[in-house]
Amino acid sequence: MRKLMNLILGMVELEVTAPFPERLINLCAQARIDFWAMDQLDEHTVRLTIRRYALDRFRALAERAGCEMVRRSSRGLPVLLGRFRTRYAFLAGLLFALCAVGFLSRFVLTVEVTGNEKIPAAVILSQVRQLGVRPGAYGPDLDCRHLAEELILKVDGLSWAAINLHGTRAEVIVREAVEVPERLDESGWSHVVAEADGIVTHIEPERGDAMVQDGDVVAKGDVLISGTVTMEPPLYSGLPERYYQTHARGRVWARTWRVLTAVIPLETTVKDYTGEEKSAWSLDIFGRRIKIFGSTSISWPMYDKMTTVHQASIPGRGPLPLSLEREDLREYRPRTVQVDQAAAQALLEEQLLKQLDVLIGEDGETESTQFSARVSGGRLEVTLTAQCLEEIGEERPGTEQIPEG
Repeated sequence: MRKLMNLILGMVELEVTAPFPERLINLCAQARIDFWAMDQLDEHTVRLTIRRYALDRFRALAERAGCEMVRRSSRGLPVLLGRFRTRYAFLAGLLFALCAVGFLSRFVLTVEVTGNEKIPAAVILSQVRQLGVRPGAYGPDLDCRHLAEELILKVDGLSWAAINLHGTRAEVIVREAVEVPERLDESGWSHVVAEADGIVTHIEPERGDAMVQDGDVVAKGDVLISGTVTMEPPLYSGLPERYYQTHARGRVWARTWRVLTAVIPLETTVKDYTGEEKSAWSLDIFGRRIKIFGSTSISWPMYDKMTTVHQASIPGRGPLPLSLEREDLREYRPRTVQVDQAAAQALLEEQLLKQLDVLIGEDGETESTQFSARVSGGRLEVTLTAQCLEEIGEERPGTEQIPEG
């Protein structure tokens, strides 16, 4: 600590020559002038170090003692600052930089969102931007608590939000609301009907009466599990059957045959670039775009536009509200070409298989597939015939009246 203080206050190394150097040492002790690193070079010469601010007092004592004093070196912060005493431009720049840092640090440069899982961060950033929390906003003017309450009202699915300022970084912390489980609608009644034609392979009725069994052939719309339940009377009671209606539930698997078709033109349009190009540069500062070079004014009927953004960022802290953008414009003329029929057919077959997977669901299984293709009217038509094993039951509200018994 003492060494650090000496560096801050500054140190001077002196060489003193006198008939009696010890007299000067005694005078320094009486005047409470600290010195250290004393080394006697010969009978009349000593070397020592004192603090810079005590140099004038030490010089006066040396004159009283009849000593000759020579400064050998100076060290410390005052010496370093003294080198810039005449460099007014540097001092002015340093002062301006310190003021700029102190002033600009009160502005928001980056906005971050944390805590979101299902709600996209872009949605939250868009809303807080409308509320005024954006790069370039003056931090002390932001009422973070009120803005967080407004954010909860504007974004569906948020249960809590907070906006914190950390220097130039605004942090938006959110908590999403817990979804309320879908309530089972017990009002009314329903059947489980066939969603597609097929042969029943397995049935698991949970509520209601099963109307089919394994091996039955069903058509789309046939009732598989009835919501009208029959209650048999006691044996030999002579009472009629009674009925009640409920939400039929259950799972019914069947072997189905799906036929899907997709079409694609055998001619397409490609771009022939003419070689005419234009470029324009612009600077984006806090969302304000400033053109610095080039022009985007063109007379071409058809062209491509490509934008390249060079975003400034702080390593480990994210992007800054400063970017350099380049726009490249290229003229082209459209030209019609023939499509490779084999490649087009492979593309359609892949699309049909994906469509089939969506239709039969995750529990479904494809047992076999067959493709056919034909060309008609300049278009390629591909048909997929697939044998599948899938669940075909779906609930449908019932409309029948309970039989009178």
